[in-house]
Amino acid sequence: MSPVEIIAAGAREWDAFVASRRDAHILQTSAWGELKSRFGWAAERIAVSRGGQIAGGALVLFRRLPLRLGTLAYVPKGPIFDPQDAEVAKTLMAGLDRLARSRRAILLKVEPDGVQFDLPGFRPSPHAIQPPRTIVLDLAHGEDDILASMHHKTRYNIRLASKKGVTVREASRADLPAFNTLMQATGARDGFAVHSPAYYEAAFDLFVPGGHARLFVAEVESHVVAGLFAFAHGDRAWYFYGASSDAYRERMPNHALQWRAIRWARSTGCRAYDMWGIPDEEEAVLEAQVLDRRDGLWGVYRFKRGFGGRVVRFAGAFDRVYNPLLYRLYLLALRNRD
Repeated sequence: MSPVEIIAAGAREWDAFVASRRDAHILQTSAWGELKSRFGWAAERIAVSRGGQIAGGALVLFRRLPLRLGTLAYVPKGPIFDPQDAEVAKTLMAGLDRLARSRRAILLKVEPDGVQFDLPGFRPSPHAIQPPRTIVLDLAHGEDDILASMHHKTRYNIRLASKKGVTVREASRADLPAFNTLMQATGARDGFAVHSPAYYEAAFDLFVPGGHARLFVAEVESHVVAGLFAFAHGDRAWYFYGASSDAYRERMPNHALQWRAIRWARSTGCRAYDMWGIPDEEEAVLEAQVLDRRDGLWGVYRFKRGFGGRVVRFAGAFDRVYNPLLYRLYLLALRNRD
């Protein structure tokens, strides 16, 4: 039997492995690690080889915790491995432990890209970094079928935007200042944190030239009034960032933008479009409160729900604790922050 061992994987080799896996997420690519490494994180890759071929691994991000609590080790939407391959899973876990301890991590947080997670030694975490619940649209059908699956009001708004003179185009890097201005306005209006302009510029440079992202802007009378950043990898696409001004909102530019991004995702071969983040509540609760709540992700839930799709709840966040005392202090600091 071929030996199973930890190997050093370069970015190109790692990305080839990620591309070969249908279950691999864009947050596990080397480009995502490069993006995060420019804004407070350190990124490392760990790969498990069987017979010279990568059979599992993870992109691991590290960040110093406040109050000198130590380091957080974090695997976004990973690790990547076959749960049925016990030898690869065991080797990968041992390698993750060594890597985390070498960085003086007090915990290893994983947020797997699936609805189940079976590795031993982890506990459910009270703190998630990525939203655990989302809406996923099926893009395997034609555009008419996708439109038919939407709420009738959403279809109406998509058509209304066109009638009211909203145009959507693929943006260039020169449009980033306008997009950043819209992001700042949206964050202030809706009460959520946004990244710095440099972050969106880096995301554009790292993902757009290679075809893994597109920035779209909506215009009314030559004024940019809304923007949307969509990402794609393999047969999946994600709506990560959206922004809009207060002007011309009655012309529904956000609906036009979302429909353009969906059509782009289909054109690249994607079969699923992830709306990226809704309130973490059961569907009955979501439908009961959709008209009453506007805080947090509730503010965008009704908009996203209108595009159809199915609600998906991922396994969530799990922590592997290396220092129980500092971990308890870490959880206390999180509660006090909230």
